[in-house]
Amino acid sequence: MNSHDAIVIGAGQSGLAAAHALVARGLRPLVLEAGDEPAGSWPHYYDSLTLFSPARYSALPAMPFPGHPERYPHRDEVVDYLRAYAAHLDTEVRTGQRVAEVLRDNGFRVTTTDGTSFTAPIVIAATGGFGNPHRPAVPGLDDFPGTARHAAQYRSPAPFHGQRVIVVGAGNSAVQIAAELAEHAHVTLATRRPVKFSAQRPFGRDLHFWLDRTGLDHLPIGPWLPDGFTTPVLDTGVYRTALEQQRPDRRQMFTALEGSKVIWPDERREHVDAIILATGYRPDLPYLRELGTEHDRGVSRRHPGLGFVGLEWQRSLSSATLRGVGRDAAHVVRRLLKRTEAG
Repeated sequence: MNSHDAIVIGAGQSGLAAAHALVARGLRPLVLEAGDEPAGSWPHYYDSLTLFSPARYSALPAMPFPGHPERYPHRDEVVDYLRAYAAHLDTEVRTGQRVAEVLRDNGFRVTTTDGTSFTAPIVIAATGGFGNPHRPAVPGLDDFPGTARHAAQYRSPAPFHGQRVIVVGAGNSAVQIAAELAEHAHVTLATRRPVKFSAQRPFGRDLHFWLDRTGLDHLPIGPWLPDGFTTPVLDTGVYRTALEQQRPDRRQMFTALEGSKVIWPDERREHVDAIILATGYRPDLPYLRELGTEHDRGVSRRHPGLGFVGLEWQRSLSSATLRGVGRDAAHVVRRLLKRTEAG
């Protein structure tokens, strides 16, 4: 039978948190994951990635992150953690199931790319944004003959050894990738504005301790954040020093590309071998093209029973993080059940 209490689309951190929240309410959701394991996008991030939050603040509900709580886990540890979390969930996770479409049909009908359909009164979209990397419109970028890739495709500095590389972006990933590459290549960090830094450990404690202690991390301020809002780069001093030493150097964003040359704001032209776009992501929700994605803090404004978990700033500063998706999932599930029961 393909009728279920609820369907969660995506089995990364957001989908697993949503499934946990549903199970906690007595439901048996079906989780549909396009990939071959319940780990979301984490296996595909760059090799050197470590979390910016300590293990203590990097866990999903009801399962602490293993190891010392003050350490900063590596990407592969997060993958192992999510696998273990999925294994402990009392619900079904089906991998290799990419959702193609969600429609209203006495509740919802969810259809995968292989033509299989499932129905449920509740659907939670939890596919994040990794599958929809943002590629800014830069004149000449499409015709650039060198290597042009998004940070989602970056793995390690090895292919760029000795090359002239530009990393575009001013966030945590951009700075971390640029600093790593600068040990192997001639690298420029191209940004529209100066990089903003925040101390990783103010007053001797990790920043996330203070975010949690003050309650700022929990506040439902996401809908009121200005367009284009970004958080500063968390730094122990390593990255600020690297930029001061021009390893990498930082320049104003180039205006265009002309063949293999970038055109800087002063109209100077320079040959480059590779461009890495650390320019963020957009919600990866193509299966909701018919229903729309307008929501109020994770609950659809138009379709009772449709919810979202894991969208950036959907409810709080931590909505798209390991530490925040659990809170959002519980909030969304509570509101979904209230609306469907009322309906």
